[in-house]
Amino acid sequence: MSVSSATAAWIAIGAAAVAVVALLACLWLWLRIRRLRAGQAVLLGGGKGDLVDFAVSLQGRIDDLHRALDEVAAGLVRVDRRVDESVRNTSIIRYDAFGASGGSQSASLAVLDSQRSGIVVSAIQGRDYARIYMKELDRGNPSVALSPEEAEAVERAMSR
Repeated sequence: MSVSSATAAWIAIGAAAVAVVALLACLWLWLRIRRLRAGQAVLLGGGKGDLVDFAVSLQGRIDDLHRALDEVAAGLVRVDRRVDESVRNTSIIRYDAFGASGGSQSASLAVLDSQRSGIVVSAIQGRDYARIYMKELDRGNPSVALSPEEAEAVERAMSR
């Protein structure tokens, strides 16, 4: 069987067209890979590693960041505890301990933390004497019964 020269020419033209299409496909793929590698180089910072190595190192940095965040959170808990235990609520009530005899010369001072723990100091002024009383509060429970003025000082201190 012999192939005519016209058929052979068409086969040659077809083969050349397929070769050109294959060459264009290779060129297109080469450009795509080049762009992909350029993007990878930007992502990796110009390093020679691959994406898997980069992902592993990134995960390590994220784990370090989580540990640091946990340390900061624990520190904040300690700071909150210290703030709650510090003196932050105070109030002074002035009053006349003996009716209308001496003016409002007596006073009660409440110095408390956020848990209602602290002290109440009362100074009772008379004409010829002064007495000072101190009472401790532990979470709102006084060591000795509070006078109405002392209880008012505690309530005012906690309402601020």
